[in-house]
Amino acid sequence: MARQLPGRRSALVFALGAVMSAAAPAQPAGAAVRLVVGYAAGGPVDAGARLVAPALARELGQAVVVENKPGANATLAGDLVAKGPADGTLLWFAASPTVTISPHVMKRMPFDPARDLVPVAPVLSYYNVLVVNRELPYRTLKELTEHARSHPGALTYGSAGIGGSNHLSAELFALQSKVRLTHVPYKGNAPAMTDVIGGQLTMMFDIVGGARQFIQSGKVRAIAVTSPRRNPSLPEVPTMEEAGLPGFEVGGWYAVYAAPATPAATVARLNDAITRALAQPDLKARLEELGYELWTGAPRLVAERAQKERAMWATVTKGIEIE
Repeated sequence: MARQLPGRRSALVFALGAVMSAAAPAQPAGAAVRLVVGYAAGGPVDAGARLVAPALARELGQAVVVENKPGANATLAGDLVAKGPADGTLLWFAASPTVTISPHVMKRMPFDPARDLVPVAPVLSYYNVLVVNRELPYRTLKELTEHARSHPGALTYGSAGIGGSNHLSAELFALQSKVRLTHVPYKGNAPAMTDVIGGQLTMMFDIVGGARQFIQSGKVRAIAVTSPRRNPSLPEVPTMEEAGLPGFEVGGWYAVYAAPATPAATVARLNDAITRALAQPDLKARLEELGYELWTGAPRLVAERAQKERAMWATVTKGIEIE
């Protein structure tokens, strides 16, 4: 039997290691992780990312910096990550509408969420709450609906953009209530909420975690939540079904994505860090206090949920299109 020379064996191992390194780029030592949000600063997605970032930084042992890149229904942020480095230093903190709804309503989407990104980890689930300007007389969904019916198109509502979950929450409300509303899209929930507070808009559906502070401070009035059960952080606010719309339920989720060629080992390491970050008692308590439901597990859970919801929204969004 031939005996392999130590020098040749070492060279072979070195060459194999070089090939593997070239195929799977390692995360640069000490490099900061950029967590990109597709909405304006101050909104619920941005707030969620900024709560998660420091906890994730502790688990990774490196800096995690939140970046805002609003516009085009948050697809600018997703596209940046899809075309970015596959080394785990550039991540997308995504809200589900861009992944599940935008593919149906955008005429030209810059990337395919199912093909051009790799799921890293689920983060949380959320529902919306319908709020109105506090100076308006509506205190129940019935009162709001009756006024909308007698004044077609007079009531205005804001959203984070065409095709977002709060846009479609309002469209579903209008459809089921047989009313006509006027939609005013923004580049995020925060500027829309500012205009509801200021009286430029009648109402909006906002994520419970983002709207809760304005409801509790009396800056807006809550009418109903879009979840199947009352939200523990707003126990006095009825569900849309309790308020008179049977079967009304609209929710969403946040998840983290990376570039498609990101090595499986890097994805696994990030998934583990995010899962451990969400288990930190202070972060867990804060997110639950804001009305979120923690959602953790394997990356495949994100892919499976996204695929299921894309199919569901395909029928709801017929006739809606964005340039």
